[in-house]
Amino acid sequence: MVCLQIDFPYSGPTGDDMAEAYKELAHAINNEKGIVWKIWTENVEAEESGGIYLFEDKESCNEYLEMHIKRLDSFGIKDVRAKVFDVNEKLSLLTKAPI
Repeated sequence: MVCLQIDFPYSGPTGDDMAEAYKELAHAINNEKGIVWKIWTENVEAEESGGIYLFEDKESCNEYLEMHIKRLDSFGIKDVRAKVFDVNEKLSLLTKAPI
């Protein structure tokens, strides 16, 4: 399994307004190849948003990341920070990770 961490500058909407605005996108993400889950992140004070994703494999993760950076660019978001990590499943299960 592979974890993807993304964050970028973002000034809104947030909270319930964000949930409503991106509901369709959330459903679309559920259909991406190899996705297990996504946690949506937001920091109103720092004006940042992003997500933590779990993928079945690195290939799916990299394909999604490439597509998502292009999508964010089309929204005018340029300063995207992304990191890809292999998941240590044995330790993660010991600490109750949802995998």
